[in-house]
Amino acid sequence: MKRLLSSLLCFSTFLVAASSTDVCFGEETPGIAKEKPAEGPFVKVDEGYMVPYDYRIPGTNQTISMVPVPGGEFMLGSPESEENRREDEGPQVKIKVDPMWVAKTEITWGQYKEYMDLYAIFKDFEADGVRPVNDNNKVDAITAPTELYEPTFTFEYGQDPKQPAVTMTQYSAQQFTKWLSLISGQQYRLPTEAEWEYAARGGTKTAYSWGDDLDDIDDYAWYFDNADDGQVAAGSKKPNQFGLYDMHGNVAEWTINAYTEDGYKSFADKKDLHAVDAVIWADMPWPCVLRGGSWELDAEELRSAARLPSNYEEWKADDPNFPRSPWWLTSDPARGVGFRIFRSYQPLPKEKITKFWEAQDEDTILDVKSRIDGGRGGLGLVDKDLPKAVEEAKK
Repeated sequence: MKRLLSSLLCFSTFLVAASSTDVCFGEETPGIAKEKPAEGPFVKVDEGYMVPYDYRIPGTNQTISMVPVPGGEFMLGSPESEENRREDEGPQVKIKVDPMWVAKTEITWGQYKEYMDLYAIFKDFEADGVRPVNDNNKVDAITAPTELYEPTFTFEYGQDPKQPAVTMTQYSAQQFTKWLSLISGQQYRLPTEAEWEYAARGGTKTAYSWGDDLDDIDDYAWYFDNADDGQVAAGSKKPNQFGLYDMHGNVAEWTINAYTEDGYKSFADKKDLHAVDAVIWADMPWPCVLRGGSWELDAEELRSAARLPSNYEEWKADDPNFPRSPWWLTSDPARGVGFRIFRSYQPLPKEKITKFWEAQDEDTILDVKSRIDGGRGGLGLVDKDLPKAVEEAKK
């Protein structure tokens, strides 16, 4: 037992060391214009204007469209009068939200498979002694998801490059955002619950971004009643007021928050609470919170305030591995689980952004370490030179 705890402590130290990674604004900040745009969405900030931009993943033809979302205040959660409200959606708490960029759609298979491909590449690098991970650079390392145990489950409803990627764990989504961040020089991450709900509401106070009733739901959302064949191409319905697609339905989206049955009671007495700080960090792998509902769920579970707690005991039930995969889910409703990325206007402090990128619970840390030590995980160095190295490896 003592040896196990010592081993876990060493691996935890490896992850915490990632806080020394410096990812910040460069000389030319993507999404910032000096002059007011003649058309299209924008947010006035000190440096000029936040504007939409497309980030192309280096070495690929995959782009992620980011949309500026203005800051403001809102009430997190649902009022007691809201139809189909659940107890874990309250008490309502006033939250301040800083300006941010939000991905126009969920992360798609086309984008996510570039991250999946890193597993084989990292294993080749390791075998050939290329770009070795050591004590001096492990701060910039990530794990890549192992190959799927049962691809027919994950891909039963398609793997079109424009469909949202599904069945990844929260940890895998976190590592994806760290990868994007370290090759781009910008801080991409999962959202807090408060940030996600603010973005989904689009400035509204109603149950859905389009209103309180379901007359218009088919214009905005894929859900149980109209999605017979799983997730569909991202952005196939109308966007909300911020220009964001699929905030209701298609796939449920990971947030960084741990789930609590008592909702937001721990935030109720706090003043001047900012969305990026409205976090309960996970001390167990699950339950954590997904938002937005999915094609597998009923309309009431797509409300802006509705919360879906993860359940790895059920969602990994068909995983025969020990420990079960830190990167993949194997059982429904996992085929309705995806994510989208956010980026703060002002970069977060190093110690905070690290918590968005790395597992915070000991169980996941230990499971990842076990996989890496046993040669069943891909660990690789990520920096601005990785895309070129990957391109060379694919030749």
